[in-house]
Amino acid sequence: MKTTARFCSPAHAGSFVLAFLVGVALGTARAQNEPILVPEAVDYQKLLPILPEPPQGWTADKPEGSTEDVGGFKITNVHRDYHQGDGEKAPTAAISIVDLVANPDNVSATTDAWKNTSESAEGYSKSVTIDGNPAFEAFEKESRHATLWVMIANRYSLQIELQNQDPKELQQWIKRVDLKKLAAIK
Repeated sequence: MKTTARFCSPAHAGSFVLAFLVGVALGTARAQNEPILVPEAVDYQKLLPILPEPPQGWTADKPEGSTEDVGGFKITNVHRDYHQGDGEKAPTAAISIVDLVANPDNVSATTDAWKNTSESAEGYSKSVTIDGNPAFEAFEKESRHATLWVMIANRYSLQIELQNQDPKELQQWIKRVDLKKLAAIK
């Protein structure tokens, strides 16, 4: 069964979508006569090597990626799924990277939305910092679903999504990604 990357958990989907749409609206609300200087998204081939090999005892699907033209600007994303064993309760992980360079307003709207913290019997969501980068962590207890989003170089949104693992494992997975190398890719 293939894991599908999500940019946010269902509990936070509305706020992420709203932040994205606000960013797009702000980007298009600029003066009509101004030239649009949109930086180029990197080719997905440059990001594929950032997706790590599976840890010992795990397998991984082939990394996937694309660079697409979306309404006059390009968006690049890469993704890889990881598995430890078979079955519905087997631990899985997914790592995704999206180049948000074409919409810097979305970067700030997203990181601003990450400043909220909540905890309940169902789980938690909290703002964190990973190697000096703004990040957001969420965990849903019943489904044992943990997600970590990290904004790298005000450009790349890195997401690590774990299923059937302790949320502390997010810290081990983020160590497998070379964040400095990712930040240097232009």
